[in-house]
Amino acid sequence: MNLGELSGVKLLGTLVLAAAVGTGGLYYTVFKSQREQNDAAQVKLQAKLRENAELEAYRPKLADIERQLSNLKQQLEIERRIVPDEKEVDNFMRMVSGEARKSGVEIRRYTSRPYVTKDFYTEVPFEVELDGPYYSMLGFFARLGKVERIVNVSNLLVASTRTPTAAKAKRAYQYAPGESIVATCQTTTYFSHDLDPGAPAKPGTPVKK
Repeated sequence: MNLGELSGVKLLGTLVLAAAVGTGGLYYTVFKSQREQNDAAQVKLQAKLRENAELEAYRPKLADIERQLSNLKQQLEIERRIVPDEKEVDNFMRMVSGEARKSGVEIRRYTSRPYVTKDFYTEVPFEVELDGPYYSMLGFFARLGKVERIVNVSNLLVASTRTPTAAKAKRAYQYAPGESIVATCQTTTYFSHDLDPGAPAKPGTPVKK
């Protein structure tokens, strides 16, 4: 069709029809696809807004939860100092020796004894031989009772420096003039561990099947 042959009205109608067809084509190809993408994005946005609104209700509780976590971490650190996760034998001996020096007591020897393993902890005992003035000895044991790490003292034997073998001391030393007491005892510390799932059950313990 030659557009030049059409009258003005027909030409205008033809152009309008062509524009309508072109617009319809654009709508079904470009505009409709874009609108569907916008609708999908709007649905996602509304879902995210609802999720944020739900989480917003927990905001006042967040500070309280963080305080609780901080308190739990502090408690765990204290428990690890009281009952460490590892034996830390060197640190234990240094701690006992340090308290002895502060008290004016001389530690002559440490003798390791067999460990005793329980379900969740292990006992680490040492036989200790020491000497010093009477009140210094009392102060030493009082100090051990106040350290962070658990230390139990048992099998305490006390004798005069004139008869150290009465306290089962291995030998006599050149005691200082103010020293009057020789003692031997067992000091026991502990370290924690998880229950070994492969360990045999104790007699009378139900066996899980």
